[in-house]
Formats: sequence, C-alpha cells, structure tokens
Amino acid sequence: MPSGPQQVPQIVTDKAHPARVYDWLLGGKDNYPVDEAVGEKLPPEARDGARQNRQFMHRAAAWLATQGIDQFLDIGTGIPTEPNLHQIVQGIVPSAKVVYTDNDPIVLRHAEALLVSHADGVTDYIEADVRQPEAIVEHARHVLDFSRPIALSLIALMHFLPDDQDARAIVRALVATLPPGSYLVLSHASSDVYPELSAQVTAEYAKGGIQLGFRTRAGVERFFDGLELVPPGLVTATEWGAPDEVLAVEGSGIYAGVARIS
Repeated sequence: MPSGPQQVPQIVTDKAHPARVYDWLLGGKDNYPVDEAVGEKLPPEARDGARQNRQFMHRAAAWLATQGIDQFLDIGTGIPTEPNLHQIVQGIVPSAKVVYTDNDPIVLRHAEALLVSHADGVTDYIEADVRQPEAIVEHARHVLDFSRPIALSLIALMHFLPDDQDARAIVRALVATLPPGSYLVLSHASSDVYPELSAQVTAEYAKGGIQLGFRTRAGVERFFDGLELVPPGLVTATEWGAPDEVLAVEGSGIYAGVARIS
C-alpha cells in the first residue's frame, strides 16, 4: 500500500482535472463527463500529443535504465497506463526503485497498480503537488538514496504551471536536491511549433477551469539551465530517441529533453 495518506480525499467530479483529461486523450476510462467535455473540444492533434508524450517517456526511461540509473522520482504520474514507468525500467534493471507523485485523488485510488513492483525492486506513491517540492523530497528520501544518482521525471507537467506560479524555481528546487550523475527528464507543450493549435488548446482548457502555460523552445530550455543536455538535446517528442530510419516522420508540438546533473 502507498505510504502517503491512508484516507482517500473526496474526488471532485464537477471540475476537470489535467490527469483525467490526459487519461481521456489516451483512450482511458478513468475520467468523468467534465473531463471528456474538455477533451472532446480539443483538436485531434491533442490525442496525438498525448500518445507522443507517452512514447517519449518510454524511450527516455529505458535509455536511463540502460545507463545504470536505478532510482526514479516521477512527479505528475497520472492515471496508470501500461506500461508504466516502473514496468519499463524494472524490465531492464529489476532492482530499480520508483517513487510516483500526483495530486489527483483518483490517481491515489489506482495507486495499487503503480505499486506492483518487480520482486527485486520497489515502487511507492505519494499524493502531493509539485508546488510542494520539499514535501515530495522528504517522502522520497524514505525510499530513494539521495547520495546516489536519481532520475527526476517531469512529463507534460510544468506547462500546467504558468509563469506566475514560478515553475522554473520549482524545478530548480527539485534539481538542487539531486546528487551529481542524476538526470532531469522533462517534456513540455510548445507555444511556437504550432501556434494556432496551441492557442486553441489553451483556450479550451481555460474554459474547463485549467490554466496552461505553454512556452517557446527558449522558454522550455530554461528549465535545463546549468545542466548538460544529452544528445539530441531539446527537440520535439517524436525526435528524441527515435530510430535513425524513422526520425521525425511525425511532427509534434511537444518539446522533450533529458539532461545530466554534474
């Protein structure tokens, strides 16, 4: 069982939530009519983006595991969709430890699916908000060894924090807790690859009560300030880690990158 709160908070079903809209975009069933209403008004490319983002996570997690990273802190986990991050990395490093974090009570309800770890590894879950980095790290220290490299995963999360919420300071605070040899894995919706589509998506989410802070490439790159981006650098989600023969055959409005902390 998760070592976070034992009593599941009440799930709000009359207001859309990012994790549930994302679940709908991926074809999941753990969402409500209010989430579906937002998703149905989004352009078809939004579903493509959700799929592309998920595929980037799979490739990045697998690459990190092959580099010997066996500790992962995944914030903004979302509703479980197989294969989950721990299934990817423990398939390569069975002893890997994964701590998941999300702020939607419905994710907590499904946390047991996230906690089905390989017998040699560990998975854990905490209900918390990325805007509480100290609380997240405090919990994660009970599972992860912060004297050894850790991969911090922020997949399609930070664009839900507009600039007035100081998203970059939150990422800096999290990165500052990680030892050398750790990695930051981040994907983020763009405002400049497909500007008209980005504006449409932002407007529809706003109608559902969800504020977005899509950013330009330069704006996303600032999340990696002081870190060493690994090849191919900050690119679109379909470009990162794709086999040479299929590089960029499908466009994406999501930026993605992996950077090493030295």
